[in-house]
Amino acid sequence: MLYRLILAIRHLFYDKGWKKSFTSPVPTVCIGNISIGGTGKTPHTEMLLKLLLQSDDWAYSNLAVLSRGYKRRLKGFRIVLRDGSARDYGDEPLQLARKFPAVTVAVDKDRVEGCRLLAEGGVAADGTEPVLPKASLIVLDDAFQYRRLRCDVNIVLVDFNRPVHKDRLLPWGRLRDLPSRLRAADIVIVTKCPLYMNEWEKGEWASAMGLLPDQKIFFTSISYLPMEPVFEEADSRFTYSPRVILFSGIAKDGPLRSFLSDKYKIVRRFAFPDHHRYSRGDIRSIMGAVRDCPTAGVVTTEKDAQRIRDVKKLPEELKQRLFYVPIEVGFLGEGEKERFADTLLALLH
Repeated sequence: MLYRLILAIRHLFYDKGWKKSFTSPVPTVCIGNISIGGTGKTPHTEMLLKLLLQSDDWAYSNLAVLSRGYKRRLKGFRIVLRDGSARDYGDEPLQLARKFPAVTVAVDKDRVEGCRLLAEGGVAADGTEPVLPKASLIVLDDAFQYRRLRCDVNIVLVDFNRPVHKDRLLPWGRLRDLPSRLRAADIVIVTKCPLYMNEWEKGEWASAMGLLPDQKIFFTSISYLPMEPVFEEADSRFTYSPRVILFSGIAKDGPLRSFLSDKYKIVRRFAFPDHHRYSRGDIRSIMGAVRDCPTAGVVTTEKDAQRIRDVKKLPEELKQRLFYVPIEVGFLGEGEKERFADTLLALLH
C-alpha cells in the first residue's frame, strides 16, 4: 500500500503539472513496460527501428536510440561505439549499435539532456565522442516511468504469460508501476503470445486491461532464428551436435530452453541473474561442463553474447563452440504489421 501511494502521488504531481516535464526538440517514441523485465523490449526496439528504416517518412532521416545503459561503467552521456564493451555501455545498447550501424545509439541516465544532445548533434562536452548528426527522431528504451520527459508516442509492452490485470505491485508481484498507467499508452503490445489467437481472445485481453477506445492494441510472438557464432573462430560443426550446454543471464530462459529442447538435449544449464557480468569463476564453471561433455556445443542469448565478449583471456576451446540464438518479433494476424506501421506513422505526424 505504501508503494502504491508513493506511485500515485508521484504521477499526480506530474499529471497536475506540479512537477515539470519536458519535451524533446525532435519526435520521440518510448518503448517501455510497467513490470520488471522479460517483456521483450530489445527485440521490439529492433522491430521498430526496422519499420522506421523501411518507411518513406523516416528511411532517409537520422534515427537515434537513447537508453539508460543499465549497469554500465561509463557515466553521463555517451555514444555507444560498435567496438566498445558491454561493461562500458550496457549489453542492450551495444547490441543495438552493432546491429544498426546507420542508427546513432546513445546512453544517458538524464533522458531530457540526452535527447537535447542528440537533437543538437555535434560533439559531447568531454570531446571524446565522435561527431554526431542531428537526430531527426529518437527511440527511447525503457523510459515509460521517466516522467520528466514527455514522449510523443508511448508504446507499452505486456507479457502474455504475466497479465498485468492478474499481477501485483512489488514486492509481492512484478509490477513496478500502477496498472492504471496502461491508459497513458498510445499503443499496447501483448508480447510472447502463442502463434494462434482468435479475435475473441484478443478482445478479452483488451477488455481485461481496461483500455480506452482510442488506444490501439497489438499482439506479437517471439521466434528464434538459426544459431550465430559469438566469435569468428567458432566451429559450425558444434551446431550439429545433439547435445548443448546452455548459459544465460536474462529475466526468463524458459522459452529458450523449450526451443532448444525440440532439437537438442540440454546436458548442463547455468542460469545467472539478468544483465549478469561474467567472472572468471563463471567461465571456470562453464568450462568444467565443457570438459564433462566434450562433444557438446555451448549456447547463450544474443544479449549475453555482448557481455561474454568482455571477458579477458576466454579459453579458445570455449570460443570454438560458443553460439547465440537470435530472436525476432512477429505480429499475429494478417496485415497487423502494416496496421501497426500505419498507426505509428500517423501518431508521429
